[in-house]
Amino acid sequence: MDFWSFWVVFGLVGQVCFFMRFLVQWIASERRKESVIPIQFWYFSLGGSVILLVYAIHRKDPVFILGQSVGFFIYIRNLWLIAKKTPEDLGTGRTPEALP
Repeated sequence: MDFWSFWVVFGLVGQVCFFMRFLVQWIASERRKESVIPIQFWYFSLGGSVILLVYAIHRKDPVFILGQSVGFFIYIRNLWLIAKKTPEDLGTGRTPEALP
């Protein structure tokens, strides 16, 4: 089997997406000088989770499938909760009417 098969590259892309969430969070926290979790963290988490879940299903790895499945629902829920927030909740000071 060729090491750089489609599935290996696919799995590595998932790992890169998952790593990016930590990088984004670290940079955002350093800029604000406090621990923050930007919305991009959740999108990278979701993207990495979906890719790794597909990879785990292909590999037929029940431990990996379970771990990625649970995370997938947590990331979706966090994005849903963020989407329900008003501009005041997000600290923009803008009312919904003022948003484009």
